[in-house]
Amino acid sequence: MPEEPLVSNVSDTARWVAAYRAQESARTDALFKDPFADKLAGERGRAIAARGPRQTRNGWPMVVRTRLFDDLIEESIQEGCDCVLNLAAGLDTRPYRMDLPASLDWVEADFGPMIDEKEKLLSGETPRCRLRREQVDLADPKEREAFLLRATTDATRVLVLTEGLLVYLDDAVVRDLGRDLLARSAVRWWVLDVNSPAIRRMLIKGMGSLLDNAPMKFSPPDGVAFFEKLGWKARDIRSFIREALRLQRLPFLLRMFARLPEPDPRNPGPNGRWSAVLRLERGP
Repeated sequence: MPEEPLVSNVSDTARWVAAYRAQESARTDALFKDPFADKLAGERGRAIAARGPRQTRNGWPMVVRTRLFDDLIEESIQEGCDCVLNLAAGLDTRPYRMDLPASLDWVEADFGPMIDEKEKLLSGETPRCRLRREQVDLADPKEREAFLLRATTDATRVLVLTEGLLVYLDDAVVRDLGRDLLARSAVRWWVLDVNSPAIRRMLIKGMGSLLDNAPMKFSPPDGVAFFEKLGWKARDIRSFIREALRLQRLPFLLRMFARLPEPDPRNPGPNGRWSAVLRLERGP
């Protein structure tokens, strides 16, 4: 019998990310603490992380992304966010590990098997806010629309998270998702991560056949402008490499690149090396 691949679908990448969160949490100077990450990652997550590209094997991009999302969630809450929608939440544990208002509504959406596994692994743990989970196929327009209607009806200032999701979607699906979010008047902010085509190609080459069952697709050559054309406004643009340098997580051999001019975030082009975490808000 052929050996089962380490990554059999996109959901397995959640274990990969959890392994890096566990590594970071073990540091004395950790940028965040996730006491649940190691259990959630399991042997498979640790094995996937060990197979990563040499230049990212310490997980610095995932660690920095986690910290940037944490920061932007906190800023949005300070600005009045009363509901967080975490789309394709995977094995994220923010409702359990972050200092969140007890009155905050947090809604996670993902495939049924991932939700079932997560609830089993976190049984007995108590979230710090009002948490609920829904089984949703976010690529299905009807399911997505019905979920967004349910999740935003009683909220007034909603923050949407799509951490590590968009890269696995087709451009058309991302475009439809962006428009669907704007159609819900309660949705105020959208936090996401995005790579240029050059970064996506570099990641694919570095991962080799490991991600054959979870191919990376979305990497708009117009960067931030892709979302602005839909009607969003870029509130925050936080470069991965510059933030990694600031947070002291950038490998030594890459530090020289952090001091070079970056491509225009609104036009990185097909060959510009650029990646960032964005916080978008409704345009004027």
